[in-house]
Amino acid sequence: AVSGSVTVTSNASNPTLTIPLSGTGVAAGALTSNPTSLSFGSVQVGTKQTLSETVTNTGGTSVTISNVGISGTGFTFTGIATPVTLTAGQSASFSVSFTPPSAGAVSGSVTVTSNASNPTLTIPLSGTGIAQGALGSNPTSLSFGSVQVGTKQTLSETVTNTGGTSVTISNVGISGTGFTFTGIATPVTLTAGQSASFSVSFTPPSAGAVSGSVTVTSNASNPTLTIPLSGTGVAAGTLGSNPTSLSFGSVQVGTKQTLSETVTNTGGTSVTISNVGISGTGFTFTGIATPVTLTAGQSASFSVSFTPPATGSVSGNVTITSNASNPTLTVPLSGTGVAAGTLGSNPTSLSFGSVPVGTKQTLSETVTNTGGTSVTISNVGVSGTGFTFSGIATPVTLTAGQSASFSVSFTPPATGSASGNVTITSNASNPTLTIPLSGTGVAAGTLGSNPTSLSFGSVQVGTKQTLSETVTNTGGTSVTISNVGISGTGFTFTGIATPVTLTAGQSASFSVSFTPPATGSASGNVTITSNGSNPTLTIPLSGTGVAGVGQLTVNPTTLNLGSVAVGSSGTGSGTLTASGANVTVTAVSSNNSAFSIGGLSLPVTIQAGQSASFIVTFSPLVAGSVSGTLTFTSNAQPSTTTETLTGTGTAASTHTVDLSWNASTSPNIAGYNVYRAVYTGSSCGTFGTVNQFGLVASTLYTDSSVVNGTSYCYATTAVDLSNAESGYSNIVSNVQIP
Repeated sequence: AVSGSVTVTSNASNPTLTIPLSGTGVAAGALTSNPTSLSFGSVQVGTKQTLSETVTNTGGTSVTISNVGISGTGFTFTGIATPVTLTAGQSASFSVSFTPPSAGAVSGSVTVTSNASNPTLTIPLSGTGIAQGALGSNPTSLSFGSVQVGTKQTLSETVTNTGGTSVTISNVGISGTGFTFTGIATPVTLTAGQSASFSVSFTPPSAGAVSGSVTVTSNASNPTLTIPLSGTGVAAGTLGSNPTSLSFGSVQVGTKQTLSETVTNTGGTSVTISNVGISGTGFTFTGIATPVTLTAGQSASFSVSFTPPATGSVSGNVTITSNASNPTLTVPLSGTGVAAGTLGSNPTSLSFGSVPVGTKQTLSETVTNTGGTSVTISNVGVSGTGFTFSGIATPVTLTAGQSASFSVSFTPPATGSASGNVTITSNASNPTLTIPLSGTGVAAGTLGSNPTSLSFGSVQVGTKQTLSETVTNTGGTSVTISNVGISGTGFTFTGIATPVTLTAGQSASFSVSFTPPATGSASGNVTITSNGSNPTLTIPLSGTGVAGVGQLTVNPTTLNLGSVAVGSSGTGSGTLTASGANVTVTAVSSNNSAFSIGGLSLPVTIQAGQSASFIVTFSPLVAGSVSGTLTFTSNAQPSTTTETLTGTGTAASTHTVDLSWNASTSPNIAGYNVYRAVYTGSSCGTFGTVNQFGLVASTLYTDSSVVNGTSYCYATTAVDLSNAESGYSNIVSNVQIP
């Protein structure tokens, strides 16, 4: 508690008037939590665990909780509705629940927002979700493949608890014709990570595909685990051929053509081949020696050749004898002896003309078998600098009258004439066919810029600066500019319309302008797109927008200091505002010594859009109206800014007011300020300090600058050593001066 008084001394019938002062300070409200954090430990995924939490107002004033928020996956709260007000010492409880949606550690927090001295109270939350037990199988399915009818094949299977809690297997069942299992007795319990193995057998009673499943029933999160089973019962071994017949087509008389043949045991048991025979004029075989045994699915390959001794059609057979279900397998053979083929080309030569260096020009070429037998092209080669070919892969066979087309390209690496050949090697009557090539490399068109970049330097915001730019075709062929684009804030261009074609050595000029919309650096590019060797030419742009001249204004334009007793002082305040650009105030002067200025440390720079405050003191020397002018000198336009000052000097008072107050209990007090305002009959006017010559060191002060016939209000403040000032004390109103 704090008490004090104000004493008013006058020549009234009660010469001393004492006004008691009192007040009590209390501690601000503050929130605490119990417990300070909530740990839910391990909680199974999908289940809920709930803990209780209490917040208490440990301060001396009421606290209003405006919001309770929660964060963290799986955390929720109930039991508190905001806003809620806790008086000093009062508590509020609520519940926090954790329902983890998945396995893993989770953290979060409850955030309590209030008007307490600690406006945000955070309660950390933590918990770990653990997965329910789950069964997995390895392998996930069992495939027995082909099994001969009446025989057994066995595979191993393992089930594992991949979850976080124990799983009890209550039953293992099996379905599907011919499938059985052994090695697991139910019920059996698997802890987290534990496995159990068993065997599944397949004994097909007949040929054909069979499917089934092993079904594992448990209390896991997947209560039914199904393991698919599959297998195929197969019959005795059988031979098949691929291809089922061999056709050699047209073969030149006296030459050999060879084809490959494969026999496969398509049955389920081994087959032994005892003999392979061949018939037909000109047919022979190699690559298989009998006897040879093929297991189920196994193959054997051999080659059959046809060398016709004369023109005409020929047929024959390969006959394979074995102990398979089909003991004799016959592979028919056919072929025709024909005369030699001949290759021709169209066109007979390729001329590419003039081609820019580094670019590709492609022509088409066709070769045709003009003879009566097939021709096999074994190789296609190309010679000559810059020539390549594509579109034909060797070996390639052309029947009588058949053609093959391919492409030849010329990409000259340098200027000048070039020549070469395409050489086609084959088994034709003309085994080497030569197709002459020719072309001339010329320099490609290339764009260059002058200058290579445009720098506009500093340009005043809102004004335009224009520079000239020239692009030139420095190459040997024409270049067509298809587009000119520009980027960057404030940059524009004029003077070029696309498309435009520049012959070798020709130039085109255009203009680029920079009109900065705001201060600061700007960059951009002019991008020129063409079919030149450099299809994209970039010209960098740069410039800086700078502000114009600033302006300085003063507020108010006329400052009235009111009535001040002669020999005392009164104060008023004003502000200086900069616009357009930063303004530096270098000097300030008054043309009347009754007015002085303070609160500005010169020179002072005021940022554009910002203000600076100052104080004017009025100290009248004689009674009556007083006027003057303050002049501020700066780098603004205009360079001087003025403010009109007015005030009225009044006759010195013949009365005084004695003031006293209780000392502040705060540490490090440097002194006190005494504030006075005119009482208007119903309220106090604007307060101003009356201790013009520094802080008051004691708790007593005499105001000798009062005006006769005026009523006043008084208040005091305490100021510490760091110049921090308290709020007003109790205000004493309607102190009347006779």
